[in-house]
Amino acid sequence: MRKHYTGLLLLLAATGLAHGDPAPLATSEGDYVARDFHFANGATLPELRLHYTTLGRPQRDAGGHVLNAVLLLHGTGGDGHQFLRPQFAGELFGPGQPLDVAKYYVILPDGIGHGRSAKPSDGAHARFPEYAYADMVAAQHQLLTAGLGVDHLRLLLGTSMGCMHGFLWGERYGGFMDALMPLACLPVQIAGRNRIWRRMLIEAIRDDPAWSGGDYREQPRNALRTASDLLLLAGSAPLPMQAAYPTRDAADRRVAEYTTASLATLDANDLLYQVSASRDYDPSAGLEDIVAQTVWINSADDFINPPELGIAEAQAKRLRHGRFVLLPGGEHGHGHGTHTWAAVWKPELVALLAASERPVR
Repeated sequence: MRKHYTGLLLLLAATGLAHGDPAPLATSEGDYVARDFHFANGATLPELRLHYTTLGRPQRDAGGHVLNAVLLLHGTGGDGHQFLRPQFAGELFGPGQPLDVAKYYVILPDGIGHGRSAKPSDGAHARFPEYAYADMVAAQHQLLTAGLGVDHLRLLLGTSMGCMHGFLWGERYGGFMDALMPLACLPVQIAGRNRIWRRMLIEAIRDDPAWSGGDYREQPRNALRTASDLLLLAGSAPLPMQAAYPTRDAADRRVAEYTTASLATLDANDLLYQVSASRDYDPSAGLEDIVAQTVWINSADDFINPPELGIAEAQAKRLRHGRFVLLPGGEHGHGHGTHTWAAVWKPELVALLAASERPVR
């Protein structure tokens, strides 16, 4: 396992703690290599690199068990660094805040296919194993237990794809965590409009001749333009978008700016794999197996998980120790992205931590 240490300036800027504010935060980063990793579809990799970022230090009891670990799981196309942005870290990680890193050991992994973890664009292209969410969760578990020596979590919080991973964690590793907070997802198979826009994105990439079966030398730009358009819509909410872009010219500029930024950063194979990884997700059969105290939160203006489906309210009744919270939308909402605006749901996190607190072992 290799570790890398960052300076303070990047994180200070991200959390808004620069310019003389107290209690600067520091991160450490590392790579854990899982040897002979077996994927659910039968593929194997002799070495699977898993990158991670941590804040704070682990506290262990007399038996060596970590008492204060918090695992934060990112969304599709993201990485652990997304949790260092001001709207998240600035609300949660500072002194006296709910996940004060002087008290908690916060772990931010990059999922398989994301960030600085192993992914198709490292060189294997479309020969990289077709990972699924089950593989990503198994790798996260191995990173914690074998890589970081963590056998218990005080909290697991996941956003979007990380929300879906959270439900899988709760079912497969039931006693591993005290508290579970899934944000912005549904614990059922991906179907309806959610499946359709994902399928459209996948087919846009695969059907572009420039994709060349995944062995392109230059990015298939037409495919990525379509993918960018779909991603923009999927993350949008009507009222704030109308307020932000109230004229034709403003809306057109937004499309152009978003497309330019996307084409500069997206890799077609990485994106294809990231979206396709949800293909067999369906934890609905095991919701009763989740024993952790759970607060599950969605937002009313979420394009990807629209509340009018009624799925969340029905499935939440099956949680043994959990409840569902629907946040209101509105002009100042953030759509699907509400999951990373911690100020909106921070009180629910505080309540969950209090309700799930256990005596020191």
